[in-house]
Amino acid sequence: MHIGKAIRLERIFNRNTGRTIVVPMDHGVTVGPIDGLVDMKDAVSRVVEGGANAVIEHKGLVRCGHRAEGRDIGLIVHLSASTSISPFPNAKTLVATVEDAIRLGADAVSIHCNLGDETEARMLNDFGKVSASAAEWGIPLLAMVYARGPKVPNEYDPEVVAHCARVGTELGADVVKVCYTGDPETFTKVCDSCCIPVVIAGGPKLDSTRDFLQMVHDSIQAGGAGLSVGRNVFQHSDPTRLCEALNMVVHQDVNVEDALAHVGE
Repeated sequence: MHIGKAIRLERIFNRNTGRTIVVPMDHGVTVGPIDGLVDMKDAVSRVVEGGANAVIEHKGLVRCGHRAEGRDIGLIVHLSASTSISPFPNAKTLVATVEDAIRLGADAVSIHCNLGDETEARMLNDFGKVSASAAEWGIPLLAMVYARGPKVPNEYDPEVVAHCARVGTELGADVVKVCYTGDPETFTKVCDSCCIPVVIAGGPKLDSTRDFLQMVHDSIQAGGAGLSVGRNVFQHSDPTRLCEALNMVVHQDVNVEDALAHVGE
């Protein structure tokens, strides 16, 4: 591996465990300034204090979340976007380049690709171009790959998720983010089909912290490399304590009950 890429990966992964806690904060483009992402410096500070490994932001938000003090955190700049008010919300388009991210001090870049959408061909083409550019610059690429379209009755189907993960792997991502399949047995098959780290998405906001921690725990047991979860973290009543609990599960292999007790629930 390119030494520059290896060094940057160590800024977004725990080098001792090979796992990561990533908190995406790129939701503003999609749905606007939702709860938890209004004051960006505060939002970033809360997850930093809890020990998150990295955050994901769009290029214009980097300046809003930069704190210039306290503990450091890995920065992943998101390159693709769409809005919920578009008639084609699943059609992601590139809004930034690898070079933009490098100028902003990013440790990695991320893209979003929805397999099964009518515009899949364009998104795969963008994926290929970003992958080539990221490789040239030695900057890690996290690919968020989901199955969303008229031929996809269930985006959590294990075979569908495995297909998404494999697409991310084969098109040159260094990390792939996919939906959790719902149980360790099927998710093990997803992870086994990839030679790169697989992290889980959080999906919609969950009502239960226990369910969230259990999902993270089970994905780790199945061979996952951690999580890339936004709303279930930054919209929690205490994001700092939750990130501390996630550290216990992801990096210390602590059981769910003890992690939940740390949150105070």
